[in-house]
Amino acid sequence: MLWRSVVGKLWFTIILLVSFVLTVLMVMLLQFFERFHVNEAESQLLNHANMIATIYEEYDDRVTARMTITEYANAFEKKVVIIEDRANYWSTGEAGLVNLPLEVFVEHPMLSQVFQGERAVVTEDDFSEFYRGDSDTGMMIVGIPLHLDDGNDAVFLYQPLATIEETSAETKRIVYFSAGIAIVLTTVFAFFLSSRITSPLRKMRQVALEVAQGKFNTKVPILTHDEIGQLAIAFNRMRRELNRNVTELNQEKEQLSRILSSMADGVITLDKRGKVMVTNPPAERFIQAWHYEQGLVPSEKNELPQAIHQLYQQVVALESEQMTELDVQGRSWAILMTPLYDNSYVRGAVAVIRDMTEERRHDKLRKDFIANVSHELRTPISMLQGYSEAIIDDIAGTDQEKKELAKIIYDESLRMGRLVNELLDLARMEAGHIDLSYEEIEVKTFCERITRKFQGLAKEQQLTLDFIYRGDEGKRIQVDPDRLEQVLTNLLSNAIRHTDPGGTVQLACHVMENGVKIDVTDTGTGIPEEDLPYVFERFYKADKARTRGRSGTGLGLAIVKNIVDAHSGEISVHSKQQEGTTFTAFFPNARTIL
Repeated sequence: MLWRSVVGKLWFTIILLVSFVLTVLMVMLLQFFERFHVNEAESQLLNHANMIATIYEEYDDRVTARMTITEYANAFEKKVVIIEDRANYWSTGEAGLVNLPLEVFVEHPMLSQVFQGERAVVTEDDFSEFYRGDSDTGMMIVGIPLHLDDGNDAVFLYQPLATIEETSAETKRIVYFSAGIAIVLTTVFAFFLSSRITSPLRKMRQVALEVAQGKFNTKVPILTHDEIGQLAIAFNRMRRELNRNVTELNQEKEQLSRILSSMADGVITLDKRGKVMVTNPPAERFIQAWHYEQGLVPSEKNELPQAIHQLYQQVVALESEQMTELDVQGRSWAILMTPLYDNSYVRGAVAVIRDMTEERRHDKLRKDFIANVSHELRTPISMLQGYSEAIIDDIAGTDQEKKELAKIIYDESLRMGRLVNELLDLARMEAGHIDLSYEEIEVKTFCERITRKFQGLAKEQQLTLDFIYRGDEGKRIQVDPDRLEQVLTNLLSNAIRHTDPGGTVQLACHVMENGVKIDVTDTGTGIPEEDLPYVFERFYKADKARTRGRSGTGLGLAIVKNIVDAHSGEISVHSKQQEGTTFTAFFPNARTIL
């Protein structure tokens, strides 16, 4: 609304101020002119009265004097009363005025002083207190003493106040008209002035709204060089500084986001209530693993382990950094939490989560590698040595027995050869010397063929092997088909080998926008939680006794991981004992040349 704007307020203020000044000035002018007209009329009456007194005193013939005075009075529309001896009086013709009785002039407190040689002027207010006749017309009466021999004569001259009032009314009309014109001109001028003054302010308001919406390129035009112009200059400077600060903040925010995203350690920022505010991908993977372990919905991001909540309470209470370790899905995490301050108050905390599994894995590998290699080679070497000694000592008496011993020696040598070859392949893969022959394959057809390949083995083990496909039926992807078949063969054979009869093994393919996700799920015995971090390491075996029945060389999953990594993909495992295991491999659409 206009009254709520600066233009309306300034306009109304100017009009109110000018109206007040004009009102005071008009009242003073009206009073001045009213007094002026009364004084002017009084002066004229006194002059006329002195003239009539002079005529009356100088004429010896009273009749001639009275005729002259009558003509003089009629010419000026005034009433003349001449009192002789305070008992009789003579007055001029009607001249449209009321004849006043003799008592008015003789008994009035002020008019009676005329006979003592004093001049008197009576206006409407004084006169109305004494005379209350039939006439409602206000009078102005002037009395002048006559200097005759007896000393008791006087001349009284009076006229109605209507003439003075007409003159005053005309003056009032002129004053009112002038005041009205002044008000109109002031209104127009005030509106023009306020609009001109506030026009830059309105533009600055519009620019401020645009700046609030993020449009920092808008500039306030500088139309004047006064305070408003200086304000526009200051506003433009403020806009540039704000634009620069916002740009720097966005750059710092993006830089911080990039740093958090590229960090190998997980970062979680908590507010003063202990709720999650910011996380990076490693921290999200940690939370996702904990959700899986606890059986929670993955979308519940604000749910954190109780150990982290307890650590946060210690940080707030002690106002110092605290550290703890937590095992989730077989991986060991070190959590270092530091308080965040708002001046002197703790407003939250930031937790750095480091996966210590690799360090512990490397320690374990250094300790177990020699033992694993020795164990894997000791058995076939012992068997080769024992059966060779049997042949040398002629323990096998018949040719058939010798052939059986030679067959065992041959099988063990093949086993040692496979172990050595797998070790060599794994070493080449880990050194980055793996060669891939990329071809474009249809995902569904390829996975169906692999499933049919293991249907016979699944029936022998009395298992159910299912295949599930979700997504585009004609999805094609570039991979090395031999290596992909090696991955799926290893995962399916492990799943079938570690699932009891009556169980289920499932191969599921999910077509995604950026690639293909393959899940191999079984209902087997599962992998112990403490072994999960090491399933993709060399010589890992779930069978701790390392019996030769269901255990392999322990290199299959390590080879699988290296093949998936060579395709720029990812592989992970989730497992619970007595519930089953799920291996998830992801192959992206666009391969990365390493």
